[in-house]
Amino acid sequence: MKFPGSVLASVFLFVAETTAALYLSSTYRSGGDGMWQALTLLFSLLPCALVQLTLLFVHRDFSRDRPLVLLLHLLQLGPLFRCFEVFCIYCQSGHIEEPYVSITKKRQMPKNGFSEEVEKEVGQAEGKLFTHRSAFSRASVIQAFLGSAPQLTLQLYISTLQQDVTIGRCLFMVLSLLSIVYGALRCNILAIKIKYDEYDVKVKPLAYVCIFLWRSFEIATRVIVLVLFTSVLKAWVVIVVLINFFSFFLYPWILFWCSGSPFPENIEKALSRVGTTIVLCFLTLLYAGINMFCWSAVQLKINNPDLISKSQNWYRLLVYYMLRFIENAFLLLMWYLYKTDIYMYVCAPLLILQLLIGYCTAILFMLVFYQFFHPCKKLFSSSVSEGFQEWLKCVCCDCRQQKSRESVGKTDLRSTGDRDETPSSSKISSMPSQILNTDELCSA
Repeated sequence: MKFPGSVLASVFLFVAETTAALYLSSTYRSGGDGMWQALTLLFSLLPCALVQLTLLFVHRDFSRDRPLVLLLHLLQLGPLFRCFEVFCIYCQSGHIEEPYVSITKKRQMPKNGFSEEVEKEVGQAEGKLFTHRSAFSRASVIQAFLGSAPQLTLQLYISTLQQDVTIGRCLFMVLSLLSIVYGALRCNILAIKIKYDEYDVKVKPLAYVCIFLWRSFEIATRVIVLVLFTSVLKAWVVIVVLINFFSFFLYPWILFWCSGSPFPENIEKALSRVGTTIVLCFLTLLYAGINMFCWSAVQLKINNPDLISKSQNWYRLLVYYMLRFIENAFLLLMWYLYKTDIYMYVCAPLLILQLLIGYCTAILFMLVFYQFFHPCKKLFSSSVSEGFQEWLKCVCCDCRQQKSRESVGKTDLRSTGDRDETPSSSKISSMPSQILNTDELCSA
């Protein structure tokens, strides 16, 4: 049975970040910064409550008689109790023989064009561990993008204004960045397992390293760009954030309304229509929060029973990163034009170049992951290199056609010029003969 390391990582980040937030808020209170204290507590306690609700919802404890579990979640101790329960199940799994097992069928990755179907026995303990891993993965994504991402932006903004980074704040920002990157990594793995649910997916360690580097560069540069822009144009950043948020929040609903599909009723049997609407709104809120800082790796599809589109859309990925790069460049340009005296000792052009190169580095690691380390790359209809080659061919063909059109246009202009010159030469040559004829007539 696989060691539940992902559960341990999720609980460690949850406890460490919450403890650091409480400590930092106490320092803000002692320093008389009431606004920073309130915002720090808000971005810490709100995701904590959402994590508790997520764990209760996934384990379906609302409909079960477990008052102690509900009390622990109310006291914000639910993740610690769940982690203890996971390791109790893991330690007892090898000592107790399970009378009931279920058989699952998974297809292996195709080799030489053939894919075999393998049956696997799954015991009750392994099934419970799978549920716990799934719950903690979703909780990590919620904590990362509804708590850690705005928290990191806030603390970096405070450090920029105060031009000082304390040890506690630095440690807190490192923990927040690790939480966001880990949440993005879990989002990638969840997307792969949902899209290729019928296959036995095994992610290699190098794939984790590549995703970690990809997400680290992408998220770090995005947060720095937002903080720089906010420090000089505080009113305009609200417009930028609202445009980003509502674009990604409303996009799945617009697609759902345009498709004409009926309202989904199969998300959870115990939920009413109002409860289903609340859950869908929360999912779209999370989807918008993820795409605010990085690529979500999934396309939310409300009219799909799984709520996620399983098709690999390279075009949407390309459009996202192109628009995000243009937006980051524009925000940096605005910061450069309106920067204040606090950036007097900062080489602005070098900083802009470093941030743009950092974002391009994130895109490079993403392409490397999809080309070499994606666990299901054999199922792609076309790889990244093939798509790049096709794009180069299209660009080259367009250039050749444009050059041929220009050359044809030049030859047409030359031919028309030659035609215009030939009548004038004939008129000039006929003038001496006319003069000679008049002379002959006069002599006669």
